Amino acid sequence: MGTSFWFDQEFIKQDYTEHKLPKGDYENCRFVDCKFAKGFLDNQNFVECSFEGCDFTNTNIAHTIFNDVTFVDCKMVGLQFETCNPLLSTFQFKGCNLSVASFYGMNIPQTLFEDCKLHQVDFTQAQLKECTFHVSDFKDATFDDTDLEQADFTSAINFNIDPTVNHLKKSKFSKDGLIGLLKKYDIVVT
Repeated sequence: MGTSFWFDQEFIKQDYTEHKLPKGDYENCRFVDCKFAKGFLDNQNFVECSFEGCDFTNTNIAHTIFNDVTFVDCKMVGLQFETCNPLLSTFQFKGCNLSVASFYGMNIPQTLFEDCKLHQVDFTQAQLKECTFHVSDFKDATFDDTDLEQADFTSAINFNIDPTVNHLKKSKFSKDGLIGLLKKYDIVVT
């Protein structure tokens, strides 16, 4: 059975939790309010696609390529992004809930995370150079041996980043956000 190719298509309010999205290459496609939760989205190729209001909770995305893909207002709880095909992986996340997701060891420079919920996300050993984290919430997120060079945290909240075990050269923080770099020292700032 061959791989199918979809170009410039819209998929609206589709439920792929019981019937898997057909295996194939999707280019410049738009997915709106689709359900993938607890399903399989593995071994797919998405190029210049957008996902809007979709539910990916605990979806298997192993070996999938996301090249220039935008996620808007999506529920992406528990996704293991490090299982994706790392070749050409480029994302943008806007208004997404990525809680309990993992980007362990990924190389995703210049990724935009805008107005995202990043509770308990694992960024261990990730390469996040020049990433932007506008108005994103990092409650209980893990940063360990993470490259955050030139990353922008100026409007991010609830992060706890140890500067002694992460790479922060020229990263941007607001004055109010500096406490997130000092939590390990148990300092009281008033």
